Amino acid sequence: MACTMQKILGDARTLLERLKEHDMAAESLVEQSGALNQRVEGMREVGTALPDKNKEDCPELKDLSKYKPHILLTQENTQIKELQQENRELWLSLEEHQYALELIMGKYRKQMLLFMTAKKKMDTKPVLSLHQEHSKIENKDLCELLSISKGAVKQQQRQQKKEPSENTMK
Repeated sequence: MACTMQKILGDARTLLERLKEHDMAAESLVEQSGALNQRVEGMREVGTALPDKNKEDCPELKDLSKYKPHILLTQENTQIKELQQENRELWLSLEEHQYALELIMGKYRKQMLLFMTAKKKMDTKPVLSLHQEHSKIENKDLCELLSISKGAVKQQQRQQKKEPSENTMK
């Protein structure tokens, strides 16, 4: 096998790339171990880390460990309450946005209908005829209600006229 300069340089490049990859992996591991160390320290501060032999010897720490679940539960309860409050606020915001969107879309539809009527007169006839029919039905119903209420008013007036004359007779 002949060793050429090209082959040696190629091998050196691949080795250099591997070294760079290993170096980056090592740096990543150092960063991860630092983050893990900070996390363990934080857990020790809270008291949720694995107990050391020295901690088991101290009776005061044993007494404090009895109250830790209660403290953790109260912390979780406050977090849950905060999340529930935030959830309520988000629901209210969502309802407000939905209402605003409905209002905007209603106005948009009205404007588009007006635009369509201005652009094409013949397409609006069915819509307008339905609207007029609906209006006629509503007017008819209103007239019936009006006649019923007029009859009721007349009957009340008759009864009121009779009552004073009955009161004077007594």
